Amino acid sequence: MTKTAVLLHFAEDQTVASAIAQAAGLGLTAIARHRFPDGELKLRLPSALPQRVVLLRTLDNPNEKLVELLLVARTARMLGATHLTLVAPYLAYMRQDIAFQPGEVVSQKVVGRFLAELFDAVITVDPHLHRVTTLVEAVPAAQATVLSGAPLLADLIATHLPHALLIGPDEESAQWIAQAAARHGFDHAVCHKIRHGDRDVQIALPDIRVQGRCVVLLDDMASSGHTLAGAARLLLSAGAASVDVAVTHALFAHDAMQVINDAGIGRVWSTDCVAHPSNAVSMAPAIADALVSQNT
Repeated sequence: MTKTAVLLHFAEDQTVASAIAQAAGLGLTAIARHRFPDGELKLRLPSALPQRVVLLRTLDNPNEKLVELLLVARTARMLGATHLTLVAPYLAYMRQDIAFQPGEVVSQKVVGRFLAELFDAVITVDPHLHRVTTLVEAVPAAQATVLSGAPLLADLIATHLPHALLIGPDEESAQWIAQAAARHGFDHAVCHKIRHGDRDVQIALPDIRVQGRCVVLLDDMASSGHTLAGAARLLLSAGAASVDVAVTHALFAHDAMQVINDAGIGRVWSTDCVAHPSNAVSMAPAIADALVSQNT
């Protein structure tokens, strides 16, 4: 990809955007952002854009950011862009993929189609897909690329705990657990989870020996922290020597870190898909490679 293409970003994403742009051979421009007293946004892009434009915006705290995507994408088209790629390391609203009650909004379908109408291509990392198996089913863009943080987290775990036991806190984590375990030959298993509410979960440990072992709970994301905390308490009660956590998306809403610390969890590692003090590995090189591949 040549510098006739440009990566647009917001000020808070400067570090990650610079790393991606340099590795992918992209120009780099920050979007100017002003908030009016009533909360509305005023955004400013370059007055002219190349045909290929990449927008970096991870979608934690997504509601206002979705409005930003609408404003930026439509304006970029008017300023000369003919191919728009969204790089959303964390992709919001993917968990709500079915209506459990009449009239319930299936957010995955609504947001997925919204993004596909704005962008020609979407690149994301470990989207939280459950009842659909491919990203293009959720986001029907012309190009929909999924990267994973599991290999990088597995490498980090192998450095610190070469004989770790990897445990997934629920069945949905099985795909990431298997991927990470295969990379370094880790023993692995997944817990069984029954969710009664956002902060009320029941965990059952898998049938595997944990006595005296260093366990790492690995998942795609951590939000409230209650699932990880519940699994950690059970593991420590069963004799685990230690319990650490590795997640792709460090959402950690509200008091999640306190919940995790109170459960006896030691270290917390994450990718930089969502900015957080636990960030330990960068997805920028993999994202840059995906952008280069997209244009070859």
